[in-house]
Amino acid sequence: MSMVRMRVSPDPALRDAAARDAAQEPLFATVEPDLVLGGERRPPLVTAGMKPSARQCFGPRGAALLPDGSLWIADTGHHRLIGWRAIPDEDGVPADWLIGQPTFEQEGRNAKGGAGPDTLNVPTGICACGDGGLAVADAWNHRVLIWRKAPRHSHQPADLVLGQPDFATTEPNRGKDHACAEGLNWPYGVTWAGGRLFVADSANRRVLMWSGLPEKNGQPADLVLGQRDFAGRDENAGGEPSAMSMRWPHGIALWRGRLCVADAGNNRIMVWDALPDRHGAPCDEVLGQTDFTQVDHNQSLYWPRATSLNMPYALAAWGDWLVVADTANSRLLGWHIDDLATGAPARRLAGQPDFHEKGDNRWQPAAPDSFCWPYGLTTLGDRVVVADSGNNRVSLWRLAP
Repeated sequence: MSMVRMRVSPDPALRDAAARDAAQEPLFATVEPDLVLGGERRPPLVTAGMKPSARQCFGPRGAALLPDGSLWIADTGHHRLIGWRAIPDEDGVPADWLIGQPTFEQEGRNAKGGAGPDTLNVPTGICACGDGGLAVADAWNHRVLIWRKAPRHSHQPADLVLGQPDFATTEPNRGKDHACAEGLNWPYGVTWAGGRLFVADSANRRVLMWSGLPEKNGQPADLVLGQRDFAGRDENAGGEPSAMSMRWPHGIALWRGRLCVADAGNNRIMVWDALPDRHGAPCDEVLGQTDFTQVDHNQSLYWPRATSLNMPYALAAWGDWLVVADTANSRLLGWHIDDLATGAPARRLAGQPDFHEKGDNRWQPAAPDSFCWPYGLTTLGDRVVVADSGNNRVSLWRLAP
């Protein structure tokens, strides 16, 4: 037997000079992040195992800056939340609080036991909610946990659960063979905006909305998007892609009064010009595609453009800007509200040298300003927090004015 060495090189003819030379603006005010937590700013080429500790994350999928000054990370691979009383002044500061595991050195789904109000199984989205509260998408427990007031100590149990009748139950869609208003199936993203709670119920291929903060366990949602009714759960609502359907929704944001959903499976951002008020309302614009029926990643091209996306998982609004984690292209994009139109190009970029490039960490060892499958975004003031999942870290930046 002989060894055959193969190297795949994209055809240079696939590159487009106009796409590479497209004008761009920096997304961030600095070339390096202000702070890196959970991992290294300049990771070693060979990393040790991702053992849990108060300093180490494993594949974090979300983070939240709370109005009280605290910072929380959904440390997804370790099935826990870790929190800081205030944003640290330097890299690598150990977390102050822990929820989901008995100690910082332990891990395991639901702490290797049954589900409860203080256990987690693949936590993903996390956000401030209500009047000083916290919401977490506990994906593989098929539920959302809510603290009416943000936790201020370790092991603090949640006050409320959505998607399940109680804290011990974990079946998708409450064990039904169809979706329902009170059930969830692999919820990923959570957002509190405009006095409403939004949940990306990803495996049911829909977004649910509660008017106001729910008051009881298992409270049914008030509105569904992506499906015609609460029972539907088919990909693209059982038909061809359209302005109302979804394939794999994840991130949600309210941008200058417009509802935005990162429909990762259809490689697009759906935008409603106002908050929808009926089930299955179609969106008004899409970013990342040229129309409502096209869904291919990077618009069927190998190299990305300022107008294309590849599995966008997260987004966040900051004033006139919509920041999008173009996850599979390992970059962040910024759209200005003045440019909003179906198929519009992004203006701002981070993580890649130009709009025509892609690749985890730019196909190089991780650098302070590179990303490897960024899965989560949150903003507060001019700060943005990036859950840089493939690099096992969370970075905090200042957005460019």
